[in-house]
Amino acid sequence: MSDALAAAKQAARTAAYARRAAAHAGDAGSAAGRLSELLAGHRGVPLAGYVPIRSEIDPLPAMAEASAYGPVSVPVIEAEATPLRFALWEPDMALVPGPFGARIPERPEFVIPEIVVVPLVAFTRAGHRLGYGGGYYDRTLQALRGRGPVFAIGFAYATQEAPELPHDPNDQPLDLIVTESEVISPQ
Repeated sequence: MSDALAAAKQAARTAAYARRAAAHAGDAGSAAGRLSELLAGHRGVPLAGYVPIRSEIDPLPAMAEASAYGPVSVPVIEAEATPLRFALWEPDMALVPGPFGARIPERPEFVIPEIVVVPLVAFTRAGHRLGYGGGYYDRTLQALRGRGPVFAIGFAYATQEAPELPHDPNDQPLDLIVTESEVISPQ
């Protein structure tokens, strides 16, 4: 990645972090409702969500609902610059601190999801996503898509939308974006 592209991505992240933090501060705890509605149409399909950190929008209520119908997992970082693996998750299970502050199952049992709910810093209506810069989800989605169909759903506050974002060929597109107020199909 060029220095100019890296600088553009970092500038976009800085602006998006501020928008996300403001949205998170005003979240009354019902932001996952739209995600629950969408996932209800995919009951039983192996799903990966995430345990939120910092000001990420919280998918746990939707994940808990989905866990009544099929396997739900959360990402585990095993090493730098490698794809994520996904460990089975259930509401109220024992979690321990993992790398970067995300909590992970104490005794991971790994599965392969077909739907991945992806956290992000910013998104566009075209399906571009800006993450934290480590490339974990890009590597993971590329590897999963190489194995077969996988559906990537970006989950974010509506205020995280950007008119455009810097991106490169390694950035994996989202299939859908879900916010607290709408479901967006990339165009």
